Amino acid sequence: MLAKVKMLFSDSTREIKRLSKIVDQINSLEKRFESLSDEELKNKTNFFMEELEKGKTLDDIKVEAFAVVREAAKRVLELRHFDVQLIGGLVLLDGSIAEMQTGEGKTLVATLPSYLHALENKGVHIITANEYLARRDFDQMGHVHEFLGLKVGLNISELSPLAKRDAYASHITYGTGTEFGFDYLRDNMVFNINDKVQRPHHYAIVDEIDSILIDEARTPLIIANKSSHGADLFYISAELMNSFESDKDYELFSETKQIYLKDSGADKVEKAFGIANLYDAEHQDLLHNVVQSLKAAFIMKRDVDYIVKDGKIALIDKFTGRIMEGRTFSEGLHQALEAKEGLEITEENESQATITIQNYFRMYDKLCGMTGSATPSKEEFLETYDLNVVSVPPNRPVQRIDMDDLIYRDKKAKIGRIIEEVQTIHATGRPILIGTTSIEQSETLSKHLKEKRIKHRILNAKTEEDEAEIIKSAGQKGQIMIATNMAGRGTDIALGPGVKELGGLHIIGTERHESFRIDMQLRGRSGRQGDPGSTIFIISLEDDLFIYYDEEQMERYLKKVKTNESGLVLSPDPHKFVHKVQQTVEYTHHSSRKHILKLDNVLDSQSKVIYSMRDRVLNAEPREIFPEVAGYIKNYISAIVDKYCVVNEEISSEWNLKRLIVELGFVFIHFDVKAEDIEDYSREQILAKMMEEYTILEEQILSLQEDEELGRQLKLFLLQMIDTNWIQHLVLMTQYKDGVGLRGYSQEDPYRLFEFDALQEFNQLKFEIESGVTIRFVEYVKSLNKFQ
Repeated sequence: MLAKVKMLFSDSTREIKRLSKIVDQINSLEKRFESLSDEELKNKTNFFMEELEKGKTLDDIKVEAFAVVREAAKRVLELRHFDVQLIGGLVLLDGSIAEMQTGEGKTLVATLPSYLHALENKGVHIITANEYLARRDFDQMGHVHEFLGLKVGLNISELSPLAKRDAYASHITYGTGTEFGFDYLRDNMVFNINDKVQRPHHYAIVDEIDSILIDEARTPLIIANKSSHGADLFYISAELMNSFESDKDYELFSETKQIYLKDSGADKVEKAFGIANLYDAEHQDLLHNVVQSLKAAFIMKRDVDYIVKDGKIALIDKFTGRIMEGRTFSEGLHQALEAKEGLEITEENESQATITIQNYFRMYDKLCGMTGSATPSKEEFLETYDLNVVSVPPNRPVQRIDMDDLIYRDKKAKIGRIIEEVQTIHATGRPILIGTTSIEQSETLSKHLKEKRIKHRILNAKTEEDEAEIIKSAGQKGQIMIATNMAGRGTDIALGPGVKELGGLHIIGTERHESFRIDMQLRGRSGRQGDPGSTIFIISLEDDLFIYYDEEQMERYLKKVKTNESGLVLSPDPHKFVHKVQQTVEYTHHSSRKHILKLDNVLDSQSKVIYSMRDRVLNAEPREIFPEVAGYIKNYISAIVDKYCVVNEEISSEWNLKRLIVELGFVFIHFDVKAEDIEDYSREQILAKMMEEYTILEEQILSLQEDEELGRQLKLFLLQMIDTNWIQHLVLMTQYKDGVGLRGYSQEDPYRLFEFDALQEFNQLKFEIESGVTIRFVEYVKSLNKFQ
């Protein structure tokens, strides 16, 4: 660990030198492999697989394997891996993060280690930020692997389970991180082992790894089912929100996006619904409804957090600017938004399975990734995923000019300066990309450009159908494109004829993002592969970033601000202040991710126990279910003895033997033990006596093993019993999570208290499963007169 920490804060020079020696070995094979026929090159795949079977390791064959992939790429794609791309591939092979400048061909880099690991035939997952990129990489890079005799699959959301299983059975599978995560959750909800689609998690290469493993990690993956809350309530609550006033009826904390109902607001709700106390237990559903309606009305913004498309609410991924297909807000927020927008209300969702991004990706035996912006998050990568970052030098020196930010006091002055910048650069014929943080902002800016009769195009979630065509033209002379983050990661804007001579693509950022890494990605659309280019951020102190900053400190800074006649902030040093704000917001998000992970680690360990129980049942043949059921009954009997013969109560007179006999009377078929028979027994003797009775019952249960139909029914019953109780447990744990913040006021560690509560509830969950199985099974077989 110490070595990793040292490496964390050093540059990557030493590692690059080491890997460069291996690159020299790969280069020395190029002439030899160029002389091979296509067939001879393809046959190398079988040769490598045979070598691995004989005991060789991936390390033993990596030099030849990389040389083979390079030669295949030359023939199939007419692309030759640069030396720095080979270095990037070796970094990924070592299970680290390759930080490579944008435009350096990271997609081609992934073909190298993915081929090598695919030779093990355990499954390689290449994970991209969105399905558009997954399709693109599958269509392009997949041909290299197919040429070499490997099977390549594409895993996207609309596939059937059969098609997904086929994609996962491939040597290499392309897809998005969320889809892989959801498939894992769905696999742990099936009722037939053959309905599972995934194989064990072997090796993953994550493109744009900081976006997927850090930015998206604040939102857990949740699979939900429909619950039965009434739709009318949401319409009434949405209407009621129109009368609510800020700071009077509710209090909103913008930096944390928390909202609280004040007494005046509660009074309005009580009056509207004719109730005495909104906070009475009988009104919990109404309170839940009102809180979600508050969030929908005053926190969630149309064309920022969501859009209305074809009469439905569609979620927007704030980091990519894209629609999150198939995703909905949970716990009634989606329905509250539908009511707010006057749409038809869909059924509310109830969590059935959940996992954090962090815990999903930590399941892989080996994890690695690529990005152009890993350095700001080096510590978090090491701390959370045990991943090192290695900075790979560019193939050609970066020629892009990154200008200092222009920071204005208000949005009006900022927009005026942006229009002026556009007019100046446009007059030279250079193409311009204007980066915005939301659809709303892109449309506002478009309106101002139209007023000046400046021709331009917009790329956002509303125009994504035309994405390929818009991107294709964006680097041509005189083109102006306004884009959300959709034009960030993975977008390659090729320069048109004569554009290099004019100075290349000019980028204008209109807001600083919550993460410095996303700003780096926007800048990286210009100056790719040594091309000329320039970037500038023109922002204001009224931008969204500053809303999330401490209100008092913001007010103190604004009082000191001095501007010139155009509203440009001159002092106190605005660049230093913006950097401080961005750092603070990033730290807040980092803390949020750590908080979520601490809580989810507990739930993750519990889910693994439950999923293991399910798998044991799923994998069992009908006759094997009977010993499984017998085991549940045995555990239940022990739990009942523990319940009524408490270990630390040495005086047996305090034990409730009568209740013990009553409860176990429901279990045993022929049970004639009475409380007075065991009143002088020790706890161990009582347990031994009950185990004698259990042995008789077990023999009777096992005598039913030949009844295959009963075994199939029992299998389904067990799975349903596990799932029903697990879902109830998830609901309960969500309530505990929501209350963690309040536990901090008790002067005790809230996480320790949460772990204690979670353990207690999990033990109760296991007891509920065992008791449910026991009582229902015995009742069922008694009704069938199976036991004599």
